[in-house]
Amino acid sequence: MSGASPHRKAKSRLAANLLHRLWPRSLQGQLLMAVALALLLAQAISATLLYSAQNDRRNAALVHTAAMRLLPVARGDVALIPEGSPITRSRPRGMRLQIVDALPLLPTDQRDSEGEAELRRVLLDQGVKPLEAIVLQRKIGDDVAAQRRLDQRDALKGARRLPRPQAVMLAAIRLDAQSPWLVSRVMVPRAGFRPGLTLLGQTLLLYGLLVGVIALILGRLTKPLQELTIRVEHFARTRDADGPLAPQGPDDLRRLIVAHNAMESSIAALLDEKDVMLGAIGHDLKTPLAALRVRIESVEDDAERARMAATIEDIVRTLDDILSLARVGRPSDPREPTDLTALVAQVAEEFEDLGEPVLLAQGDRIVVPLRPTWLRRAVRNLVSNGLRYGKAARISVARAGGGVSIVIADDGPGIAEPDIAAMQEPFRRGDPSRNSATGGAGLGLALARAIAEQHGGRLDLGNRRDKNGDVIGLVATIWLPLN
Repeated sequence: MSGASPHRKAKSRLAANLLHRLWPRSLQGQLLMAVALALLLAQAISATLLYSAQNDRRNAALVHTAAMRLLPVARGDVALIPEGSPITRSRPRGMRLQIVDALPLLPTDQRDSEGEAELRRVLLDQGVKPLEAIVLQRKIGDDVAAQRRLDQRDALKGARRLPRPQAVMLAAIRLDAQSPWLVSRVMVPRAGFRPGLTLLGQTLLLYGLLVGVIALILGRLTKPLQELTIRVEHFARTRDADGPLAPQGPDDLRRLIVAHNAMESSIAALLDEKDVMLGAIGHDLKTPLAALRVRIESVEDDAERARMAATIEDIVRTLDDILSLARVGRPSDPREPTDLTALVAQVAEEFEDLGEPVLLAQGDRIVVPLRPTWLRRAVRNLVSNGLRYGKAARISVARAGGGVSIVIADDGPGIAEPDIAAMQEPFRRGDPSRNSATGGAGLGLALARAIAEQHGGRLDLGNRRDKNGDVIGLVATIWLPLN
């Protein structure tokens, strides 16, 4: 039992996955699928009801036929003959009856209560009130008399043998306690659902009309939604409003599009105000910082002057990072085909010229459409982090996962696994005791991630481990799509 349960669960999961793959993803597809399934269910119920009604009519006709055969003997129009002998009469033609003292019931026989009530009603309408009435159906092979009669018919027909009936109906009545049983056998023809083709044609016609009309209506509804979705995705990616979207569709959708246009305009205006404000702040802050840098030259203590200059450089660098992070979502420069390997090599040479331990692995030439200034800033931030915390940085560029990856690895202490995602947020730093010496405002990783996402890529962080599982460094990877 324990082995069957996982098997059933696996089959259930497989069926659920198959249904998930086959189920349409779009609103129009899901509504059309729902209408098609509802229509299929309705037609299935209709077919079941029609089949049941046809079956009831057939059974009623069989009971009436049996009653008409029983009536002449029950009313005394035909004399009784010895038990087991067939009673024939020229009119009506083909009448077959049996008169028996004991009814030949089988253990597998199941009585038809509705048929018995109908048989009683027909006989009462003709002035015959039976003491007992029995109606049942059995297989041809289980009834000796019916089997013999069919064999005789087939022998007479020869090669032109007719299709065999599905079953035989036995209708038996007894007028009083001393009377024998009158038994009539009626062959039950094989069930044929005559309305099947009609219902199939009706279903196809309904499918064509309903699905066609609903598809037109849904197209009118979903087209504005699709355009609005594309517009929202474009604005989320570029934060650039290309003018208002034309309202279309029903009134509800028109109101939604108008509201979106107003919201998009407000957001674009706020972003423009933010850029203007940040530019003014940057200008107002950098000017006194530049003047302060000139004034510290008059400080006679070399050590003190160096510390003051380093502090000013940290403030300027932090200010540049803040302004860049604020503007990264709305770049003004277009993308251009760039040799990514050469761009990364230029960044590595800058650090090598400063005597920093930066190693660039040899790689193939890979041209990618990007914004060189921004991506150079992201790579420089990651290399700086590697040098600050890991004392060395190794860079490699290679194709990976349908795009290209820039990998910067260091030999530092890494980042605790629970903190990796948080470290990519602005102003988030690692161990305070470590950062008190290394400096920085916690914007390098956040800016690198924002620049990667600006290019449709991503920034991945992960710890390097040795064979024993100990952390031996951090790996930062910028993945960019080739197109």
